[in-house]
Amino acid sequence: MIPYGKHHIDSQDIEAVVDVLENHFLTQGSKVPEFEQALCDYTGAQYCTAVNSATSGLHVACLAAGVGQGDIVWTTPNSFVASANCALYCNATVDFVDMDPQTRNLDVSLLAQKLAHAQKRDSLPKAIVVVHFAGFSCDMRKIAKLIEGLDIVLIEDAAHALGGSYDGHKVGSCQFSDMAVLSFHPVKSITTAEGGAVMTNSALLNEKIMQFAKHGITRDSRLFDSNAVDLSQQGPWYYQQLSLGYNYRLSDLQAALGISQLKKLDGFIAARQTKADFYLTALASLPLVLPQQSESNNQSGWHLFMIELNPQVLTAQVKHPQSKNRKKVFEALQEKGIGVNVHYIPIHLQPYYQQIGFKQGDFPHAEHFYENAITLPIYPGLTEDDQQAVVDALFEVLN
Repeated sequence: MIPYGKHHIDSQDIEAVVDVLENHFLTQGSKVPEFEQALCDYTGAQYCTAVNSATSGLHVACLAAGVGQGDIVWTTPNSFVASANCALYCNATVDFVDMDPQTRNLDVSLLAQKLAHAQKRDSLPKAIVVVHFAGFSCDMRKIAKLIEGLDIVLIEDAAHALGGSYDGHKVGSCQFSDMAVLSFHPVKSITTAEGGAVMTNSALLNEKIMQFAKHGITRDSRLFDSNAVDLSQQGPWYYQQLSLGYNYRLSDLQAALGISQLKKLDGFIAARQTKADFYLTALASLPLVLPQQSESNNQSGWHLFMIELNPQVLTAQVKHPQSKNRKKVFEALQEKGIGVNVHYIPIHLQPYYQQIGFKQGDFPHAEHFYENAITLPIYPGLTEDDQQAVVDALFEVLN
């Protein structure tokens, strides 16, 4: 079975991990700060806090933004549930902005309409979590302009997009946002097995992010509460818990793997781009909606390559079009050894979210995309023969 995604580990990655096992602290050593600095150097952001998952990163980003009970957070339904759950973890409420069918990201025009309506009702969100779906950055400049002066914290869920760029800046640079959250899950641009990071250019936000990710504890004497104890009597061992934080730390084992992987990131993205170009050319004649192509100034990370079946074309071409629905196509491809997948079931259609008031029909663009979408295999180690097998299988199934 050709999987839809797969990590790429080489001998250098293995040696980096073995070196930590043999010669360094396994946790709270030097490798995590080294990895954080490497991520800053790569993205151009000033600050980085590595965490144990992007989900944890989204949670602490919301906490750092001050999201709490009575607040509202907006995101897109076309994402994994973590993009919305992070607000609920903070006892806030969630609402959604539908996706743009062309970009598959949050629809900026719908966002503008929703903001205008919320402003009139005095119900603006505390934060907006935008998701760079499949590796393509949202239009961050336009989004930032829309919320200018509205006191809304802008968080990038960039879990799909490390290695990509927008407007000449690396994704994660936070040029147009307050924070950006990265993922290092095995099928992402680079991997630390599990892991994530929160990037920011704000020293204040960075301090809050670090505290929430590390038990609410600080060893920075500048932040100590001098009313709690006579600080003159305390030594270098002293620390204070200033808030209710979490143990979201990344281990040095994982960081060592991340440092090694990051050195190869541009090569990984170039390989993904080559494979995306192959699909875009080879599948152009099939009754499919293909993803947009990368532009020179906006480079996708190509985390996913997603096609949409075109029901109108299939209806015209096939006598019994129900035989060519997404489920049938999906199953036929799986039977041929193609490990296709679907990303994602719209968040608002999950039973938990339906229990809190959302229903089918609320966000039709995301629902339509989900009903017709299939994720094809794409990862750096995917061979051209494997890609040709994917293409041949699609032609056979659809024609």
